[in-house]
Amino acid sequence: MTLAVVQPAFAQQLGLPQSGILTISSDRLFSESEFGKRVFQEIETEGAALAAENERIVEELSKEEKDLTEQRATLTAEEFRPLAEAFDEKVQSHREGQRAKLDALARRSEEARSTFTKLAEPILIGLLRDAGASMILERSYVFLSSDALDITDAAIDRIDTVIGDGGNQRIDGGE
Repeated sequence: MTLAVVQPAFAQQLGLPQSGILTISSDRLFSESEFGKRVFQEIETEGAALAAENERIVEELSKEEKDLTEQRATLTAEEFRPLAEAFDEKVQSHREGQRAKLDALARRSEEARSTFTKLAEPILIGLLRDAGASMILERSYVFLSSDALDITDAAIDRIDTVIGDGGNQRIDGGE
């Protein structure tokens, strides 16, 4: 019985709600944490590099297409056809390569979120215990609740303190 009296006071001292159920915004948790900000910056930088590479490739292919179009006037259909087919294959290959790079970047983002969740879980369990709560619900799935039950800010603070930007964690799910 003493634990029930001590637990709410302890939760209150920590600035946590005194409730058996807490809510959290997992999107904010990730995006506003140092870890999430680092990952977003890395993904954005790689995405910009990929976009620049794609622009360069499109420019090269456009020039090559123009040259090929000019050659068409001087070549027979039999001479031109293999050149056109080779160009089409090259374009398809570049498209597939760029698509694969975009897919890999998206997978890295998903894996980073998974890594973050694994690292954050023990911290969230600690918050759960400290608040004397029995569960944490995703805020976006809750129809109605008091803002006082949301522990997202407290969770971000603790996660930033414990894992920081996670710079020692690879964002491909490895360590």
